Amino acid sequence: MKRAPRVLPIAERLRADTHLAGRNVTLAFLDSGFYAHPDLTTPHDRIIAYYDVTNTEWRKDVLHGNDASAWHGMMTSVVAAGNGSLSKGKYKGLAYESSLVLVKVGQARRIHHDDIRRGLEWVTENRHHHNIRVVNISCGGDYEESYLTDGLCRAADDAVRAGLFIVAAVGNAGHDPSHPVLPPASAPSVLAVGGFNDGGHGEGAEGYHSSYGPTIDGLQKPELIAPSILVAAPILPNTPTASQARLYSMLDEAEDDRLHAILSDHPGIDGELDSVRDRDSYLIRQLVAAKGHEGKVLSGHYKHVDGTSFAAPIVASVAAQMFEANPRLRPQEVKQILCATARRLPGIAAERQGFGCVQPRAAVDAARSRAH
Repeated sequence: MKRAPRVLPIAERLRADTHLAGRNVTLAFLDSGFYAHPDLTTPHDRIIAYYDVTNTEWRKDVLHGNDASAWHGMMTSVVAAGNGSLSKGKYKGLAYESSLVLVKVGQARRIHHDDIRRGLEWVTENRHHHNIRVVNISCGGDYEESYLTDGLCRAADDAVRAGLFIVAAVGNAGHDPSHPVLPPASAPSVLAVGGFNDGGHGEGAEGYHSSYGPTIDGLQKPELIAPSILVAAPILPNTPTASQARLYSMLDEAEDDRLHAILSDHPGIDGELDSVRDRDSYLIRQLVAAKGHEGKVLSGHYKHVDGTSFAAPIVASVAAQMFEANPRLRPQEVKQILCATARRLPGIAAERQGFGCVQPRAAVDAARSRAH
């Protein structure tokens, strides 16, 4: 839309190398639910497995429904690995040719601590069968507990020892007086990711209300930060929100003399627009702009989102690029490289950014150099 905020693709904002795309690397996503979005399934389907810890009877149609639980996991997986097919390649993730394993561990309103553990244990057990190298967890447990006794943290440590690199969102409780970091982000073996605000265009940086340590065990988290505001993500198809976004985009691109006809041809999608379809064109445009801004609409298929849930998959996609550059890397090496190549951002407290902002190109170069 013409009045949408300036939101650049992640590759431009972080100056990443787009020649690497996570080829021959599988990313696993643990989340509340998923949708087989076209950015993941065209021109060929890259979703190679789906598992629901609460319902082990797999049904392919589950990934094509419009359940509210599908929103979050659809967005996190596309942020990391979408190829931007519905944006003509514009809004694609850094791992846009990787394969995906999707693991449902809860519902939109609630994800249980032990269900995340069960999902992670399933990923560990099936890692070789699906060639899983990277795990993204954009959800957290129910409570704080020492990593020495917490089952979820121990499952994460076991997964890393088995050869999986795990990225977890640190959470969005930075405004809370205790700013808790919950499992699995609190596990020492997991790379916890916080967020910052670059305005959507990769210039300048402001803090974000990410959770931060020290953890209950005295560990400093997060280790890295990535963009967590104005991140382009897909709108769930076949929902009222999707219909509204397409209508706003259609009206925004139309000439003035077409506005009334478009509204007449698409009744019932937006009641407020229905009520002004006989008004002057400039009033219709004002309302369309306001509705698009309120809905964070970028186009007929994408909106912008915020949260460390979307910063984490950005870092996971960088890890996929690193494994493509050097398949022999071990999880501990990936974590060390990402931290060593990160860049501290001015104006953000050290405890809120760890080693700093992820630097995809430098991390990939360092990974490649270790191959030699």
